[in-house]
Amino acid sequence: MTLFYGMPVVLVLITRFFRAADYVGQDNDDVMRLVQVRDLLNGQGWYDLVQLRLGLEGGTQMHWSRLIDLPIAGLISLFRPVFEPGSAEVLALAIWPIFLAIPLLVAMGLAGRRISGTQCMHFCFVLTAIFVVTGNRFLGGAIDHHNVQLVLAAAMAAMLVDMQYRVRSYALAGAAAALAIAIGAETTPLVAIVCAIVALQWAHLGRDVARATIAFGFSLAATLSVMFFLTVPPYLYRAVTCDNLSIAFYSLALVGGAVLAASAAFASGRGKPTRFGALAASACCVLMVALVVAPQCLGNPLAGLDPLLVELWLDNVTEAQSFSTVLAQQPETIGTYYFCGAFASLVCAWRIWQGDRVRLHLILFALVASNLAIALVQVRAMVFSNLLAILPLSLLLVDLRTRSQGGSRGVGASLAYVLVLILSVPTVWAVGGTLASNGLAALETRQVSNTQRCLTPSALSDIEGLPASTIVGPSDIGASILRYTNHHVLAAPYHRNADGMLMELKIGLAPLFNAKAMLSKLHDPILAFCANDFQTDMIAKREPQGLYGQLAAGSVPDFLTPLPVSPRSSILLYALKP
Repeated sequence: MTLFYGMPVVLVLITRFFRAADYVGQDNDDVMRLVQVRDLLNGQGWYDLVQLRLGLEGGTQMHWSRLIDLPIAGLISLFRPVFEPGSAEVLALAIWPIFLAIPLLVAMGLAGRRISGTQCMHFCFVLTAIFVVTGNRFLGGAIDHHNVQLVLAAAMAAMLVDMQYRVRSYALAGAAAALAIAIGAETTPLVAIVCAIVALQWAHLGRDVARATIAFGFSLAATLSVMFFLTVPPYLYRAVTCDNLSIAFYSLALVGGAVLAASAAFASGRGKPTRFGALAASACCVLMVALVVAPQCLGNPLAGLDPLLVELWLDNVTEAQSFSTVLAQQPETIGTYYFCGAFASLVCAWRIWQGDRVRLHLILFALVASNLAIALVQVRAMVFSNLLAILPLSLLLVDLRTRSQGGSRGVGASLAYVLVLILSVPTVWAVGGTLASNGLAALETRQVSNTQRCLTPSALSDIEGLPASTIVGPSDIGASILRYTNHHVLAAPYHRNADGMLMELKIGLAPLFNAKAMLSKLHDPILAFCANDFQTDMIAKREPQGLYGQLAAGSVPDFLTPLPVSPRSSILLYALKP
């Protein structure tokens, strides 16, 4: 069955890849991942995640896991003896994300079969296939870690809905949870919910799920231990960071997994009050570890950003926006981002109220509603709520289809079945929102990113032809300059590059004398000015007398020398006069 649904999905993804303008995804993270993989292939150490060409002097310590670099670099190395280096890179970047669609289908299909048999499995396959081919997470070139995180989220869900509580299912759930933490901190709330589901289930059921709970706790602790020592260098063992795998998340998962497994081993035969007491004691242990080892990780890891950086960068990053911001700025996307998760949560709540497969729907509600709640704060979580919403909605479709076959009494169920099937697809909401907001013409309009506006082929050629320098320009183009040239860039859109981004913003806002002084502190800087960049335009309008405001008005300060650029270049280049 996986091949029956998987082959058309793969063919569609391959077709879309060949039609793409670039073999690397349009997201800056895809570009930066390629830069990191190239550095690894060119001899940078496994534990060395410093991007030397990014930020202020000394580079920027990136927070991305080598676990994603490894398979991509491995594929490139595998193809290099047969293909030229460029072709080997293209093939690797096409194969990796497209391949990941298959394990996603497997996990979602397995979850559907465990929930309600073969018919539910087919609905899960269909909705997941649509999710994959209409999104951008599994397109060729999408090499960031989000697609792997989606696969792991689906795997955890598939294991938790095993109502027979098989030991291997819960061991796999623990391993998937550990890998999710090791790959990216974004999934930490989801992993916490998964752990809470397993723990509360044990406290309620006791001996019936004891072996499964022990397997989950042990697998979580053991797998994350392997990942910690595999990816964290010894000199950082005691360093606390809240945006990647460090002693903070490792100690919490290690203690949490160990005390959960120990509680299940020694208290499963006791009464329910005793089990809940043991669970409360375990939670206190985990909280104590968090307060002692990493109290700073209990808050927002981005709370320490400079207010100027928040205003001119973070508040304009779509995936970091809240529901209220999306509603105010992009109301046409509300249905795409939130409807499926909200509808699935309501379906689960109604089923629980009706006493229909309560344990199963409690699990599904916790998985979907938690991600929906996170998406209300940061829209990036909506992709997880949309994916996991497929499970309860598929179960609803099974029931409606069964009722629709009941003769004249099934007419209402038939209409409800068709309506739910249509509205369970986020793309339907995307198209509907676009049509409602902008009409038919919007469907033919291709969105152009800041990078595409500023880094045209001619602009890249002009920059590449310059002697190695530090490029001072909008953060949105930083990763692409690293990809195409050997230059150092001051800014790229990553919170660990906060100092570099902040300095670029201050240079653009500063009065001319101060801007000159800041540029003089850099090594042979080249100013790349792109008036089409959204952030640059914001800076110029906010401070018309600042450097960017003057350049936007066509006034070049006397301390800058204009450099020759191609007639079609979208960027103006300036060197600092000696």
